Amino acid sequence: MAVSIADVRAVAALARLALTPEEEERLVEEFNRILEYMGKLNELDTAEVMPTSHPVPMRQMLRADEVEPFPARELVLAAAPHRDGDYYRVPRIID
Repeated sequence: MAVSIADVRAVAALARLALTPEEEERLVEEFNRILEYMGKLNELDTAEVMPTSHPVPMRQMLRADEVEPFPARELVLAAAPHRDGDYYRVPRIID
């Protein structure tokens, strides 16, 4: 399966990219080289290879969730142009 100019133009339109004709030609060549390389990788026997997401074992290091009061709450709320108690007052946008 080869990538054509039409494919590049369709993807560029979806991404809202304005490409020059030279860029389109270059991308066609690059995409086709990528697909050719993927074809070579597909020839490898990976039946005995375990799927991995990282090359080395990793462990997620997260801190415990603890509720902490925000120290500058009044300062942040004071910056609002319109306020209703502890909330920002904004114009209504849905009728």
